[in-house]
Amino acid sequence: MYPNQYPNNNPQVNPPDYLSQIAPHAPKQANFIQKQPIIVAVIALFVIIILFAIIGSLSGGTKPTEQLAARLVSTQTIADGATTNLQSSQLRALNSDLKIYLTNTIRDLGVILKSSDNINIKQLDKKVVAAEANTQMTSNLEDARLNGIYDRTYAREMAYQLDTILTLMLQINNNSNSKSLKSFLTDARTNLEPTQKLFEDFNADNI
Repeated sequence: MYPNQYPNNNPQVNPPDYLSQIAPHAPKQANFIQKQPIIVAVIALFVIIILFAIIGSLSGGTKPTEQLAARLVSTQTIADGATTNLQSSQLRALNSDLKIYLTNTIRDLGVILKSSDNINIKQLDKKVVAAEANTQMTSNLEDARLNGIYDRTYAREMAYQLDTILTLMLQINNNSNSKSLKSFLTDARTNLEPTQKLFEDFNADNI
């Protein structure tokens, strides 16, 4: 019997390299960035916007004292423009007192802003001035003038405007460490509160 007459009973073993070549390859799993490039780009843009917002808030922005100055100046402009339109002698006298108050308060605040923040109250930031321009109040007063209800509308609008000034003064006072500014704001609030109350209580029907 010849050695090669019968096949070898042991199965032929293929080398590992051969098996890996013929086996089907599983597809590579794409990571999140490869599968969702648009979402990743949106998230990155959002993060950048947040960072810029944080940097902007840390770098400064509108100072509350500058905002107060712009609001006082805007209110003075409205009070000056109302002089020729007011019919009530009581309201004209009240408005005259308000104009004197605003003139003195703006002057005194200007001194403080100049020394503490180097802000010229006559050259305030244009964005701050625009934000405090009170265009809606001016429009409401013009409509009231055309409809013959100027006095009551002016009293109501000015009462609200002065209330916002009092609120802003209080906020600045609570957050300030400057003794001179706190003293100024305390006096300014004390002097303005009675005037605001008179505007609030004004009733044109009783005149």
